[in-house]
Amino acid sequence: MRVLTAVLLLAAGAVTGVAAVAVHQRWWGLTLAAVAVAATVLTLPGGWWSRLPFSLGFAAVLGLAITPRPEGDYLVPGNVRGYVLLAVGILAVLIAVATLPRPGRLPRMSP
Repeated sequence: MRVLTAVLLLAAGAVTGVAAVAVHQRWWGLTLAAVAVAATVLTLPGGWWSRLPFSLGFAAVLGLAITPRPEGDYLVPGNVRGYVLLAVGILAVLIAVATLPRPGRLPRMSP
């Protein structure tokens, strides 16, 4: 069940990334994308199977969008809005990684 949840959240992050890349050049689109990603990342519980897959799906799409296209241009240009969108992706991944459970720490079971 956890794997299915992670795959669905990875797909949701990718879809959110595609939508964000499509509308980030308009002020309302960039605002909507940033609020949607922030709300989702902060609402999902921290962990390997929830917050991290969503953030990685979003960041993967941004990574593909910043690579040059065969025509020589980019889907995310090097302007303020493009850099803000990239910062949103980086912050989403940083928050997801920072809130991962520490290794070797198991929850205490009461007797």
